Amino acid sequence: MKLNIAKPLLLSSLMLLTPSLWADSYKIDTEGAHASVEFKIKHLGYSWLVGRFNTFDGEFNYDAATPGDATVNVTIDTTSIDSNHAERDKHLRGKDFLNVAKFPKAEFNSQSFTDLGDGKATLIGELTLHGVTKAVTIDVVKIGEGQDPWGGYRLGFEGTTSIALKDFGIDYNLGPASTHVELTLNVEGIKQ
Repeated sequence: MKLNIAKPLLLSSLMLLTPSLWADSYKIDTEGAHASVEFKIKHLGYSWLVGRFNTFDGEFNYDAATPGDATVNVTIDTTSIDSNHAERDKHLRGKDFLNVAKFPKAEFNSQSFTDLGDGKATLIGELTLHGVTKAVTIDVVKIGEGQDPWGGYRLGFEGTTSIALKDFGIDYNLGPASTHVELTLNVEGIKQ
């Protein structure tokens, strides 16, 4: 009889110790094109070259009561890079830049999420790009949340960061004004 009582008590105790298990799980809405991974880099210091990755997938867990337990995982198909110029995209896919034949995917896996208040947060995680894994810090802004017209629940964030190309083994000389790429992730998740 004591064993039958001990098991539920042990299970209840374990559940209390792992609050992230209770966080809501969200699938990033790439199917409905309500999310994007965009980039921009200065062109010779005179203008911005902008683009996006058309194919990616991911999910996140988030609970407003315990935001520090939030997790984010995103996988990007680097072959889907799109700067609205076919010849440039071919060059970006080649060995000078992404080398998609060897590195067809990039990944981001979060390590910590710090709520700063007023809908702002800092997300730290590991970005694997071009075969190199480095820690990156993403500035996060909560866009909104609520019921959608189809009976689901959605939650959206925007994240921005800047990465040095050389940190990820991309050392093609674009000039001194073009050493960093700014990334913007617009994420709308559907509660699962």
